Amino acid sequence: MSNTGPGREAVLPRRGFLRRSLLLMAPLALPMLAASAAAWSGRSPADQDAAAINVRDKGALGDGVHDDTAAFQTAIDALPAGGGVVTVPDGNYMIDATRSINMRSNTRLQMASGARLSAIPNGLPRSHVIKVWRVSNVQIMGGSIVGERAGHRGTEGEWGYGINIQASSNVSVVGTHVSDCWGDGFWIGALGRPGSATVSKGVTLDRVVSTNNRRQGLSIGPVRGVTVIHSTFSNSNGTKPQSGIDIEPQRQGDARDITISDCTITGNHGTGMELHDHVSGVVVRNCRIHDNHGYGMMSAGASGVTVTDNVIAGNGLAGVVMAADTSHVRITGNTLTGNSARYLRRLASSLTSMSADDRGHNLRVDDSTRDVVVSGNRFQP
Repeated sequence: MSNTGPGREAVLPRRGFLRRSLLLMAPLALPMLAASAAAWSGRSPADQDAAAINVRDKGALGDGVHDDTAAFQTAIDALPAGGGVVTVPDGNYMIDATRSINMRSNTRLQMASGARLSAIPNGLPRSHVIKVWRVSNVQIMGGSIVGERAGHRGTEGEWGYGINIQASSNVSVVGTHVSDCWGDGFWIGALGRPGSATVSKGVTLDRVVSTNNRRQGLSIGPVRGVTVIHSTFSNSNGTKPQSGIDIEPQRQGDARDITISDCTITGNHGTGMELHDHVSGVVVRNCRIHDNHGYGMMSAGASGVTVTDNVIAGNGLAGVVMAADTSHVRITGNTLTGNSARYLRRLASSLTSMSADDRGHNLRVDDSTRDVVVSGNRFQP
């Protein structure tokens, strides 16, 4: 089994579920950077003795032509043992994602708003622009990452990542825009074999944008404590599942204590948000989940799920589906409207009238679930 994200051979049961379910359906500013930086437990760059290195002082050109990967790594590795800050001025920095920028513990990568990391096209099935592996106290702030899906030289694989976080703790990404990756914009998970994998803990994504990536906007594997706030995951397209957010640790371990709050999940060619087996303690609150081609939100086997105060509208299939062995769920205070759009359009040609307020098209709870409480939701035509 892959330890850097769900592979094709492992998602067949999920895809079978989606097919069966269909048949059953008769500009980003950074005002929060300072506040987020204050939460970092590493050495603060505000300290007079904090180390700070500019990537241009280590040879980065940012001209959109020169390979700047080595300069970035040299700047990171030149920080003292206690860590520090690597600053990245405006520019287009070409990065070899087959080698990656490898973050160290107690390190902040501070990118200017006009700093762009562009992945150099490659032919490998797996690559990473930034790797955050087996480290702690790491921040990535600002800037943008553009993957190499448009120029990718191969046809195999689906694991080209913008930012890949594994087996790491106390990591935050704030205000970074990721797009056009061969695989996922973001991946958060574990390294190691099932039963002994080292999971990521205490990871925050704040005001990030992940769009037009080939597989997922964000995938989450085995973790303990992930917070995603004020972020957007849109237009995943190219290879299944094509979801905005996919929480799917498979057999490598459990994904626990995840909060998705005040986010927008839209325009994805698959489901807006998926939850699967070995997932528990998920809160989805005050999000806008709309105009995805599949379900708005779907759970197949998760437990301890709270879905509250969201607007879930205009998705191609049902707005919310609780299926398989999903259990201990609270669905409250949501507005659900105009979902099952693909299904209803097909019916419209043969029916003279139908109720746009049909709750079954907006919210479905299968008999195989347990302890699912639905209350206070609004179903609007």
